[in-house]
Amino acid sequence: MPLQIVHHPDYDAGFAANHRFPMSKYPLLMEALRARGLAGPDALNTAAPAPASWLKLAHAADYVDQVIGCSVPEKIEREIGFPVGPRVSLRARLATGGTVLAARLALRHGIACNTAGGSHHARRAQGAGFCTFNDVAVASLVLLTEGAAQNILVVDLDVHQGDGTADILGNEPRVFTFSMHGERNYPVRKIASDLDIALPDGTGDAAYLERLGTILPELSAQLRWDIVFYNAGVDVHAEDRLGRLALSNDGLRARDEMVIGHFRAQGIPVCGVIGGGYSTDVPALAARHALLFEVASGYA
Repeated sequence: MPLQIVHHPDYDAGFAANHRFPMSKYPLLMEALRARGLAGPDALNTAAPAPASWLKLAHAADYVDQVIGCSVPEKIEREIGFPVGPRVSLRARLATGGTVLAARLALRHGIACNTAGGSHHARRAQGAGFCTFNDVAVASLVLLTEGAAQNILVVDLDVHQGDGTADILGNEPRVFTFSMHGERNYPVRKIASDLDIALPDGTGDAAYLERLGTILPELSAQLRWDIVFYNAGVDVHAEDRLGRLALSNDGLRARDEMVIGHFRAQGIPVCGVIGGGYSTDVPALAARHALLFEVASGYA
């Protein structure tokens, strides 16, 4: 069976081409996956919007109602980075529902990926940093609530620290949160994950991969994980305008291979989400996001 991929055309909320959040990367990612032969009809699954009951497992009820009702206060919209109108509200619910579906597919097939997700700055009380709902936190709590998983690992390799995931899951002993990120990058006030590794500006392929290679066995030694959520943000790339690290395309591919290969060798399901990426060359950015799916397809 091919790699199971979750997508929805409304992951693209139609922002202006010059917006700091490059919405056009979502349709361009799908073009890249089709060009690579990874997006055939037997591979694609369509996301459905996450219901409020799922969202309220991770987020404050009043904030969930504000997003669904498109009545988010302007102060919070500024922290998110864009207004929450109908298309953004739908997109946030779809991306979250997509990660839940990808997690269920990963439990069934061993690996699956969402073509969105990784919105790790959304905290319990509100969104922030281009993140409206925290899809990985919601999906983790849905699986726990349904009894589909008992021990969950979050491996967050986006260049920005996963403060929202740490905020939401900090008191949930069944989920272990690991974030490896740029030390001097957003957010200024970080919320401690279960394990944080902060890297200096300019960290390149060799140093990055060496550090990651020492950590993965330590994570595996802790527990037998039922599923790993892998945030494969490509904003660690040297050409990312919000990144400050210096990975190459080969470094990204080696990173994804290291993470996915490590856990699949142990028979642990992996749910991949794409995380951040902010290059102005959006086709090149989409090609970087496609690396996750290329690597994951080798384990399907």
